[in-house]
Amino acid sequence: MSLFNKLVVATLPAIPKSIVKVIAQRYIAGDALQDAVRVTQQLMSKGACSTIDVLGEFVTTRERAVSETAAQSAAIDAIDQHKLASYLSVKPTSLGLDVDQDFAYDNLTSLVQKARDKGIFVRMDMENTPYTDVTLNFYKRLRASGYDNVGVVIQAYLKRSEQDINMLLDYAPSVRLCKGIYVESEDVAYKDPDEIRANYKHLLGILLSSEARAHIATHDEQLIVDAEKQVARSRPDGANVEFQMLLGVREDRRDALLRSGHQVRIYVPFGEDWYGYSTRRLKENPQVAGYVAKAFLTGK
Repeated sequence: MSLFNKLVVATLPAIPKSIVKVIAQRYIAGDALQDAVRVTQQLMSKGACSTIDVLGEFVTTRERAVSETAAQSAAIDAIDQHKLASYLSVKPTSLGLDVDQDFAYDNLTSLVQKARDKGIFVRMDMENTPYTDVTLNFYKRLRASGYDNVGVVIQAYLKRSEQDINMLLDYAPSVRLCKGIYVESEDVAYKDPDEIRANYKHLLGILLSSEARAHIATHDEQLIVDAEKQVARSRPDGANVEFQMLLGVREDRRDALLRSGHQVRIYVPFGEDWYGYSTRRLKENPQVAGYVAKAFLTGK
């Protein structure tokens, strides 16, 4: 990362939102549900599928949680109505987890129930570590209640993740394995990039040697190449395996995976609460953040 791009990442809050939005549009489908439908249909024409995410997290009022739940319910309807090759991604904090856990669980259950009735899958996204235990407990409660159309996310940079995966294996779970993006302390998370990669490879090996459905979410070329090799050894027919990427990131690699016959799913976020999501993506892609700053400074 260049010194300029490092400086840009550190000063992103000072750049006007209008400038950020112009560049960040590559990462979001748009403000409205119809934008997510349109983008998903475009991906389907390329042979890919999607995960639709209604942007919004860390909700602090019941009223907002009810509104967010309704928006996610509408996304389920759109997936069904338009016959989209897609499912719903849900952040538990958007459903009121910081308001009341039982309230959030009831909202989540209503979505999972509705989705099951329509033959649609729901994935609970994983947020930072204050929410890890409760998110996994929600998953176990849903599975114990007979819902099998729900999955979780495991973050490879967390030191607890191998234990969490082993705990989940009895459920033959659907697991989205990613590196993790939240800032965590060294007590709970690996900080060295090579350590994170090594743990990712190890965790993927556990998933592929089990009955789990493995969803390989990474843009890291080293991890993609390793994953292709592991899949070829453990599941040569590609059963219950797919690669996942974010909208607007490494589209050339996405297309190469599709040409190789892999199932590929693209994370398609939409909504008015785009700023927080977009700035996280820019921090992960400092070169793009540099483009934002140059546009701001030069007016181009």
